[in-house]
Order: sequence, then structure tokens, then C-alpha cells
Amino acid sequence: MKVRLKAFAEARVKLVEELKSKGIYDMNVLEAFRNIPRHIFVPDVLIFDSYKNVALPIGYGQTISQPFTVAFMTQELEIESHHKVLEIGTGSGFQTAILAFLSKSVYTVEIIEIFSQNAQQAHQRLDISNIFYKVNDGVLGWDSMGRFDRIIYTAALFEHPEKLYDQLVNDGIMIYPFINSDASQNLCKVVKRDGKVLKKMISPCNFVLSV
Repeated sequence: MKVRLKAFAEARVKLVEELKSKGIYDMNVLEAFRNIPRHIFVPDVLIFDSYKNVALPIGYGQTISQPFTVAFMTQELEIESHHKVLEIGTGSGFQTAILAFLSKSVYTVEIIEIFSQNAQQAHQRLDISNIFYKVNDGVLGWDSMGRFDRIIYTAALFEHPEKLYDQLVNDGIMIYPFINSDASQNLCKVVKRDGKVLKKMISPCNFVLSV
């Protein structure tokens, strides 16, 4: 077991260096990747693929996103330690853990109950205590918790999630994958200023469809 853990520690360091080489510059995001073990969020049969820069299947047609994609989206959110974050799509729980490392609190919504349960177990193993969970249709957000400083949607959408814009604070940021008319995808970054929503496509991407 000690050899395995050492190998994973070395793999995390190599992954961080690869992320840096691909343009991830936020030192807090990189530190999160050094500290959050991705291997506990993947199926056992794929554990030795955990630190490859690829998406991996987790069941129900869903994936744990490519590490670079997780890092890039997190970097674009510009998270600060006092922020309250809403995540739509808990999935494996890895992105959730990264967000929790960086922020004050994370509220995560997942429509597939077993994913939420598995993620909670993984987070408990890591003694992460600033995550709150809900099993529901994520497109509705979590309006009973007030407004959020940051919102991330982790599945591709055919329509812009305008209902979620209302759950952003002023100067809040949201990021999500959007499906274009030609079926290609782009990450859309939303900034809310003075009650107005500013949208910008920032990068091509490839996500599974929203359930």
C-alpha cells in the first residue's frame, strides 16, 4: 500500500506539471490538484489511469472530466476563499472537492442519487466538511440557499440556463458547456454586473449531455 500511495503522489506531481505546461497558472488551483487525490473518485478498475489527462467513465453514460478541463474551468471561475459556490452535476465528486479546497462552501446538486452518495463517501474519506448535497434536477439550481458568488455547470446544455443567472450575486461568475447549432461545444463564461449578464465563449470543449 505504501508503494501505491507513493506512486500516486508522484503521479499527482507529474499531472500538476502537465497542467502548468498547458497553461494553468493559478497557483491555488494547482495546489488543489496537488492535494486532492483523483484516484479515489474513479472506479477501481481504472485507478491506475487516475492521473492521466483524460476523462474516464464512471457509469450511467457519465464521466469524470479531463483534469485540464477541471483545472481550466476552476481557474476561469476566479474563486476566492470567502466564496459560496453552486455546482450543478456532482458526478464523481472530484470537481466538487477541488471547489471545496478553494472556497468557503460548495452546494452541489446531482440528479443521479448513487453519484451523490458515492461523492459524499469520498469527501468523508478526505475529511472535507464544507460541501452540502442535494439530489434534484440541477437546472433549477438551489434558490433556497440564496445567491452564489460562483456557479459551475458540468454537463453540456442546449439552452443558456437563464434561471441560474438569477442565483448569481452581482459581480458573480458562472461557467458552463454550451452546445452550438452545429453540435460543437464551447465553454460559456457569464459575468453579472449591475444586474446585467455578460456572456463570452472562451474555449472549445467536449462534455456529456445534461441528464
